[in-house]
Amino acid sequence: MVRDIRIADYDYSLPDSLIARHPCEPRDACRLLVRHHDGTVAHHGFRELPGLLPDNALMVCNNTRVINARIKMRKPTGAEIEIFCLEPCLPRDYAQAFAATGHCSWVCLVGNVKRWKEGALDKELEMPDGSRITLHAVLAGTEPGGARRIDFSWEPAHATFATVIERAGYIPIPPYLCRDSELSDTVDYQTVYSKTEGSVAAPTAGLHFTPSVLDAVRERGIGICELTLHVGAGTFQPVKSDVIGEHPMHTETVSVTLPLLDAIIEARSGHRPVTAVGTTSVRTLESLPYLGRMVMENPGIPPSRLHVEQWDPYGTPCFDTDEALRALRDYIEQGGHAALTASTAIMIAPGFRWRVVDGMVTNFHQPQSTLLLLVASFLQRTGRPDEWRDIYTQAAEAGYRFLSYGDAMLLL
Repeated sequence: MVRDIRIADYDYSLPDSLIARHPCEPRDACRLLVRHHDGTVAHHGFRELPGLLPDNALMVCNNTRVINARIKMRKPTGAEIEIFCLEPCLPRDYAQAFAATGHCSWVCLVGNVKRWKEGALDKELEMPDGSRITLHAVLAGTEPGGARRIDFSWEPAHATFATVIERAGYIPIPPYLCRDSELSDTVDYQTVYSKTEGSVAAPTAGLHFTPSVLDAVRERGIGICELTLHVGAGTFQPVKSDVIGEHPMHTETVSVTLPLLDAIIEARSGHRPVTAVGTTSVRTLESLPYLGRMVMENPGIPPSRLHVEQWDPYGTPCFDTDEALRALRDYIEQGGHAALTASTAIMIAPGFRWRVVDGMVTNFHQPQSTLLLLVASFLQRTGRPDEWRDIYTQAAEAGYRFLSYGDAMLLL
């Protein structure tokens, strides 16, 4: 049973010396380990990726943009309170939340919350044009899991929250880097194709791409499409339970467009492989058939109720993937939407049935993490159950750099 998988079986030794604290300069100078269909492993540079992708492949990237989600404020007593914005709750839509003027509410983690019982916290901000804005934060409630709802307001009220948080906060780099954010992270911790604000962590497999690498991919006739998954703070959370069945996956907001679905459907009909850039793209793409099945069963379901539960892929009766994708495409078109926004908490672990993704670009992930489970599951399709361990051992022995700013893998 998938739920009985022991997370201790997905542990490995990660010396501190192999953790990349900063990215390569330039970013496409990193190394690339390639695992081919036949199980052979080869070592390349990331700039060689375009020539290593399968012919006529479709490459799918996550265009989310990391926000300055960590805001440091002080009480009149001098106590520092750090507010980590996770997701908007009023309004709930990300675009509307960032466009809000005067006030909005977010679900947040609060550091040193015991020192903040009541009252507003204030922070003076200097804007690029020299004007000043005063930001106020008020505790407005407790959310499941210990998060807090924070009401933000500011004056003058004409500024958008996107402008306010850009000046008030700083980039939330992963805690396992064991350092403070630096000015360089504002550029380094964004993909070159990032567009849609909302993530509190970067889709790090995409950090290696440069405009020249993307141009070389296009020159090979490989299509590039984009989707959006706003990466939540849960991506940093380790699995604390002994078995994965007791680990709750965090919910993330995803957005897909008609052109993306058309491209996927066309690629599948022409037997062209779909290559996902990063585990966030993987989770979105593999959620699509299950969203389509919901639409098939309930054509009138509102988009707000389209959600893939953690264990849906393991308890869902057999269904046709292509039929489900077409149903989802028609649902978006008939609803007159430019894009569909839904959510997913999908768990991908050994035993998962892969439906859409044929290859992936990814990084080397933390021990005992759900991302490592995803990689192990993908490799298990054509290899051995423990093939992930052999690959990680080879990478460590060859001196590859691990985690968010580390080197990359191409898994085929």
